[in-house]
Amino acid sequence: QVQLVESGGALVRPGGSLRLSCVASGFSFSNTKMSWLRRAPGKRLEWVASILGDGNLPHYTDSVKGRFTIAADNANNTIFLQMNNLKPEDTAVYYCARAAYVMSGERGQGTQVTVSS
Repeated sequence: QVQLVESGGALVRPGGSLRLSCVASGFSFSNTKMSWLRRAPGKRLEWVASILGDGNLPHYTDSVKGRFTIAADNANNTIFLQMNNLKPEDTAVYYCARAAYVMSGERGQGTQVTVSS
């Protein structure tokens, strides 16, 4: 059974930083492309970043390039999203997912990130 458990969301001021984590189980992590997604209030689900489970080929949506960093810890089946210089428009529920299963709706329960002064 696939399980994806996100954590690390919080209320933070503009310009602040957060590190999100997602622990995965139930599949071969090192061979899997993993993604971070987010859904802002009243908006559609948005892809944020992806990486292979072995840590290779990180890539990002344009709005977070230079501010967010995705990483993978293959030994612990965990991906991370380091978010720096956060902006109010980054406010959203953040989810991790297997990239190939995003359209099927498979993802974790999400973690809330709120950027506000």
